[in-house]
Amino acid sequence: MKMSAAEISQVLKEGELEKRSDNLLQFWKRKTCVLTPDSLNMYADTHKRSRGKELKLQCIKKVDCVERTGKFVYFTIVTTDDKEIDFRCPGEDNCWNAVITMALIDYQNRKAIRDFKTRQDNESASPGQQERRMARAP
Repeated sequence: MKMSAAEISQVLKEGELEKRSDNLLQFWKRKTCVLTPDSLNMYADTHKRSRGKELKLQCIKKVDCVERTGKFVYFTIVTTDDKEIDFRCPGEDNCWNAVITMALIDYQNRKAIRDFKTRQDNESASPGQQERRMARAP
């Protein structure tokens, strides 16, 4: 999965993050992550950036369960289908959970504005609707 030049210019945060594996032993695996305004991209290899996984912000419901220990900050990303993905990052670094939360809020705000404008355009496109509203006005 290669990122385009436009996506690279909009990188919000890039660095290492540890993800808990889904298997029985639940090992922590170090991933190179790139957060853009629309997705969180996770790569197993820092140099190749191939075979990465993309978690779109539209699929994230919330960032939850933040806990700080001496060395790490642990947090959980809850997806829209109620899957939980556990992460941890070093506590001394500016934390990924805050940056992901702010990107998620920004994405949801952009989506709400886009939906509102689409609804507003659809209402203004049907002239019969406007006439009915005017007929009801006092």
